[in-house]
Amino acid sequence: MTREARILVLPGRGSSGPDHWQSHWEAANPSYERVQQDEWDNPVLDAWLARLNTVIQALPVPTLLIAHSLSVSLVAHWASRFTGPVAGALLVAPSDVESPDYPVGTSGFAPLPLRSLGFPAIVIASSDDPRVSVERARQFAGAWGARFELAGAYGHLGSASLLADWSYGRQKLAELAEVAGVSLPGPVGSSAH
Repeated sequence: MTREARILVLPGRGSSGPDHWQSHWEAANPSYERVQQDEWDNPVLDAWLARLNTVIQALPVPTLLIAHSLSVSLVAHWASRFTGPVAGALLVAPSDVESPDYPVGTSGFAPLPLRSLGFPAIVIASSDDPRVSVERARQFAGAWGARFELAGAYGHLGSASLLADWSYGRQKLAELAEVAGVSLPGPVGSSAH
């Protein structure tokens, strides 16, 4: 019998608004816990890392991380500095924080750690994401020891993509949970969807 995973939702810069698939998933399953950062618009890596590590270490249960955009970088930095009960990570639309075109206003996220995360992960990219090329997203996945998935042409896979409850993402989360040896709580991981 597998243990039920704790689910931590990690929005990117600006957090995830009501139209974001992460918000839809949280609404469908209140046990999904959003990691709240003090500063969403001008994030500082050390502050975001401290908050994430505190939340992860608070409960010694298998945890799945669901990260979008800048928080994909956060997960890579966390894995390079800490250990804890992380069973796996769904890493959606990684932002290339090292790109000269990356928007200003973040601090400390570059350079991006390019080494194994130490837990199962799936990187999901879009073929027309303005924040990362397919080639770069594939490079991240390879360096992190993650499986790479191309979702299609959906921009940055955020609110503007209008993915609603994003069944493709839920399917990949269920696959990740299986590989990680944990079960998903509630409706998002159920076979009814």
